[in-house]
Order: sequence, then C-alpha cells, then structure tokens
Amino acid sequence: MSEFATQQLPAERTGVAPDGSDVRVLLGLAGGGMAHFELAAGQVARAVVHRTVEEVWFVLSGRGEMWRRQGAREETVVLEPGVCVTIPLGTHFQFRASPSEGVAAVAVTMPPWPGPGEAVFVEGPWPASFPAS
Repeated sequence: MSEFATQQLPAERTGVAPDGSDVRVLLGLAGGGMAHFELAAGQVARAVVHRTVEEVWFVLSGRGEMWRRQGAREETVVLEPGVCVTIPLGTHFQFRASPSEGVAAVAVTMPPWPGPGEAVFVEGPWPASFPAS
C-alpha cells in the first residue's frame, strides 16, 4: 500500500520537457504520474510522439492550440481553461501558446514517465521555438 502524499505546485520549473515546455513535476502512483506544463506567450513546443505512455491534459489557464495526429486522422483544438484532451499511445502531437498569453495545463501520464528516450521528435504543423537537442 502506498503512503499518502501531498504537494504544492512548485514555484519554479523542476525541468524542461523533451518538447521544450517548462515542467513542474507533481505526484504519482504506480499507475501514473502528474505534471504541470507551461509555455510562455508566443512559444511553440516541439512535436513529439511517446513510445510507451498515454496522457490526459487539463488546461488551467491561458490560451493556445494543440495538434494531434493518428495515422491519416488529425485535428487542431483550442486550448483554454476547462478544456481536457487525451493523447493516446502513438499520437503525434504539438502545442503552442497564443501570441498574447501563455498556456498552462496539468497532465496525467499513464504509466508514469519512464525517463529519457520516451519522447520521439516528429514533424509537426508549426516551427518550434526550441532547438533540436
């Protein structure tokens, strides 16, 4: 049985996601983990696909867009407070903040994020703000 855990959102980022967005790592359990992602106004994350994890995102603040593609099916949705999106396994995705305001979301990763090598860079619809690493 797991211990109880409680955490406040860290004031500063705890890392940078492979896509270039700021990350504040939150809590997790055996089946999944949670993190807070943020892009500043005008920033565009790198497009990625995950090898082994799925995600569910819930937008907390700001405005932006998320592009998702599975095979021939693709769509772009508006990200604004209250919007929840899924990123099923094998989905290519990219998100960006609006030119005038950043966007912040919490995401649950199932299973927990395994570490480096999980995200694979793919071609997305928008030029990324972050250089290839």
